[in-house]
Amino acid sequence: MWAIIPVKNLTGAKQRLSAALNPQERYDLYHAMLTDVLFALADTPNLNGIALITRDTEVKQLAAKFGAETITEAENNGQTSAVHRGIVELMARGVKSILQVPGDVPLATAVEFSQVIAAHLPAPAMTIVPARDQQGSNCIVCSPPNSVALRFGDNSFFPHLEAARQVNIEPTVVPLPGLGLDIDSPADLKVLIGQPAETLSQTYLAESGIAARLQQEQKSA
Repeated sequence: MWAIIPVKNLTGAKQRLSAALNPQERYDLYHAMLTDVLFALADTPNLNGIALITRDTEVKQLAAKFGAETITEAENNGQTSAVHRGIVELMARGVKSILQVPGDVPLATAVEFSQVIAAHLPAPAMTIVPARDQQGSNCIVCSPPNSVALRFGDNSFFPHLEAARQVNIEPTVVPLPGLGLDIDSPADLKVLIGQPAETLSQTYLAESGIAARLQQEQKSA
């Protein structure tokens, strides 16, 4: 099984956090979150490899530090396109199962990834971790990798369940607290800040003064 992470350019990342963070802060936070995810995947047994689907030179350099590969996109066409690119590339190499995860789930751990892998059934199969609001799809394993048509977006979880059932696959749903928190909004940031874990992302938010600023804004509201 391989893990893939679709990554847009770091510059301009996380536009939906614009109300709370300036461009440099969004850049730095996303870099920290992606690093947290890579640390967790690198510590996960039973993964044969990690690949980042990206055009960003700095992301490629970060991937190399973890021994991860990069699969280059011709252009940024979104998460669905990037995941499809990774699936096509890895299936051509004979990879039978792919775990897909975004780079904005900083509380994900190797233990959680191992739980997802352990829950995954023999092919044909799909295992999915919903976002905490049960709208997004924060981690998906498919065997074979192209067994279910994946379409990512704000409300992809239930459509993914239906897509699996349409091809006679009953999806395995694994709710997990770390993988369930993707950072898309200022409200998500506040949840991250309040968690007891000690990730690079939380350290950045604390040391940059962002955490204190958001807490002060919350008190003043």
